[in-house]
Amino acid sequence: MSARSQLLLSSLLLTLSAPLWAAKRVDLDYQVRFLPESDQAEVSLLLEKGEAVRSLRFDLGNKGYYSDFKASGSWTQDDPAHGTWTPGNGKASLSYKVRVSHPRGDGRFDARMTPDWALLRGDDLVPSARLDLVDGTELVSRLEFDLPKGWQAVETGWPRVGKNRFRIDNPERLFDRPTGWVLAGKLGSRRATLGSTDVTVSAPVGEDMRRMDILTLLTFVWPHAQEVFPREPDKLLIVGAKDPMWRGGLSAPNSFFMHSARPLVSENGTSSLVHELVHVLSRIKDTDRSDWISEGIAEYYAIELVRRAGGMSDDRYEAIRKQLRQWSGKVDSLRGERASGAVTARAVLLLQDLDKEIRLRTDGKHSMDDVTRGLMRLNKASTKDFVEISENIMGGASDVLDTKLLR
Repeated sequence: MSARSQLLLSSLLLTLSAPLWAAKRVDLDYQVRFLPESDQAEVSLLLEKGEAVRSLRFDLGNKGYYSDFKASGSWTQDDPAHGTWTPGNGKASLSYKVRVSHPRGDGRFDARMTPDWALLRGDDLVPSARLDLVDGTELVSRLEFDLPKGWQAVETGWPRVGKNRFRIDNPERLFDRPTGWVLAGKLGSRRATLGSTDVTVSAPVGEDMRRMDILTLLTFVWPHAQEVFPREPDKLLIVGAKDPMWRGGLSAPNSFFMHSARPLVSENGTSSLVHELVHVLSRIKDTDRSDWISEGIAEYYAIELVRRAGGMSDDRYEAIRKQLRQWSGKVDSLRGERASGAVTARAVLLLQDLDKEIRLRTDGKHSMDDVTRGLMRLNKASTKDFVEISENIMGGASDVLDTKLLR
């Protein structure tokens, strides 16, 4: 074959292998300006070509956090909890204000703004919405912050593409919105690369966050987490603050919050830090009154990963199991919409026993890790799914799972 013929053949093959169409990319820019004097953020959605979006129907909730809507095209509210934006043609915009601080009713907050900083979830800046997008169109979303005078920095769990600008890209969603934790203001941050993940631990200055302690524990635990969870985020943001923020941990996409007074390893031997890390890495969601699965797995690995990293002796492990038995002694069922602490403790014991059974039945070839990876492939996991995956791995019915606890 001549050189010319080879070139023509190569060109033909490239043409045949190319996609028949490519999505038309349209920019969607989120702009956020914090207003500490009114405990609000002003949010603008700027759409490059309004005709690419037929409508966006927002779920505004029932707490009255959103106000002052202004839009090109049209904005309609059928009721206080829902609003629909129809952008129209050409460049289009929607702006509104959202209250930042969220009291929990016990004097604590799970989002808060002060004169010096704001700590909140991006999910609240841009509420969830049903997107009606013109076929063949793809939105390219970016998030940019205009910070008040004196505020130095902003952190999110998304890749930074400018000083205060981030690229929002979630392949699982048609409508890319800036989910996950956001922290802005006068901040102190520490960074490290663990595996293939850029990790940032950040908190407002003066909030007593033990940034280096957190990075040190994660450095020991990370290789063992990699063995269990096959997908690592490109970026992980850990934020924190002290009272009156809620005294616990709260996970979100690519990020989680830890109260700065929480110990890295509690007196009962578990780690709230690793618990929230497992939620972020596993992304296991449950259904059919099976909250015990996601909470049980997070707590199971909060113990197990520290143990595998050499941070726990066999004697200490058995002492923890004894405490779990005492705590969960009155639990007669794991099923429910929300797993209590006692239910989670009983779930951990079940998972530890199941791990032993799987290893014994498969001559050490499989373990609870394989069950976890199977659950990660599901959109949502039920108790029935959990039992089926476990029994498929061990090749038969499970004695551990044949219990009224799962009914």
